[in-house]
Amino acid sequence: MDTISLTHNVKSCILLLYLVLALITGAAYILGFMKKNVENFKTRMKSFWIIVILFTAAFMFNKLAAIIFIMLISYLALKEFFSMIPTRRSDRRVLLWAYLSIPIQFYFIYTGWIAMFYLFIPLYLFLLIPLRMVLIGDTDGFLKSCGTIHWALMTCVYAIGYFAVYFSIPETVNPIGGALGFLLYILILTISNDFMQYLFGKTLGKHKITPKVSPNKTVEGLLGGVVSTAVIAGILAKFLTPFSFWQAFILGAILAIAGFFGDITMSAIKRDIGVKDTGALLPGHGGILDRLDSMIFTVPLFFHYVAYYYNIGILN
Repeated sequence: MDTISLTHNVKSCILLLYLVLALITGAAYILGFMKKNVENFKTRMKSFWIIVILFTAAFMFNKLAAIIFIMLISYLALKEFFSMIPTRRSDRRVLLWAYLSIPIQFYFIYTGWIAMFYLFIPLYLFLLIPLRMVLIGDTDGFLKSCGTIHWALMTCVYAIGYFAVYFSIPETVNPIGGALGFLLYILILTISNDFMQYLFGKTLGKHKITPKVSPNKTVEGLLGGVVSTAVIAGILAKFLTPFSFWQAFILGAILAIAGFFGDITMSAIKRDIGVKDTGALLPGHGGILDRLDSMIFTVPLFFHYVAYYYNIGILN
């Protein structure tokens, strides 16, 4: 059974991540003792602990365990999406096909058939879903339903599947961090970007960017997140990736902007549907998609950057 390479730098960064979480959590409780209103932030920190512990536990075993864990997240995200959006009664038989695509997609990843991973949902499910709907014969709302189901698959199965595709990157590409080093790097950057945009937006935010989509998003929050994430990316690159400081600095800024657009895209969907959160699975965070909205944009983008820059032959 394939094991996941845990280099010394990866182990050190995981320990550092736990230390940072402990310090932030301690600071939140100290502020609470000082009668500051930080209850919501403390709740969010509890969810961060749950997320980090589950992720690290899954990756400590082997490749199969990690892929099964990510597949479970994909299932929960898709279920959450379908419970959030209105669907036609006749679509229930089509949704079964959508759920069955999850184990098939992750089987392609586990066996290393990455070319089929690329094509299965964007192309084959794009053709098969409307085919199944046509056979049912309900044409009322056909186009909207077809687009909604495929968008759900692209978001919850295809994009989230990229978390597992990182294991297809050869260890030799990144000797100091391995494939897990790349994945840990993008996860830390995305979470840091979310936190820094929240922090700068709360403390300095005055000018709203998208008041009709996400009223709490500000220019100051975005710029603060971009600059701080770029700095973190440059510093962290030395320990987890083969990137130079300035290469990682520019990449960090791009990923921060991508994460911002992932966040407000999910906000636009929720506003269209009329819900505040995609679910209630994570205390203080809402649902799975509330927490992964930024990563749905950043994780695939970073993977393709690595594959292109290092000319990785992944079309097997």
